Amino acid sequence: MTRLKIRKIGNSLGVVLPKDVLDMLGAAEGDAVSFARTAHGIMVSVSDAEGEKLREMAADVMKRRRKALKVLAQ
Repeated sequence: MTRLKIRKIGNSLGVVLPKDVLDMLGAAEGDAVSFARTAHGIMVSVSDAEGEKLREMAADVMKRRRKALKVLAQ
């Protein structure tokens, strides 16, 4: 288990993630980090900007082409 200290960064508070933690998360500079409360604690997930953009594009296509995709699925 890695313990990190919350520090003052400018007018905010933050945690600096060491390289080994970034490697565990598969995270890099510019990635978005999400936190969710679970029954077992806090879940941290990472998504890169390119992956998020692709998911948004796919959702847009599915919304606009719903009828065509429904026919193709049959």
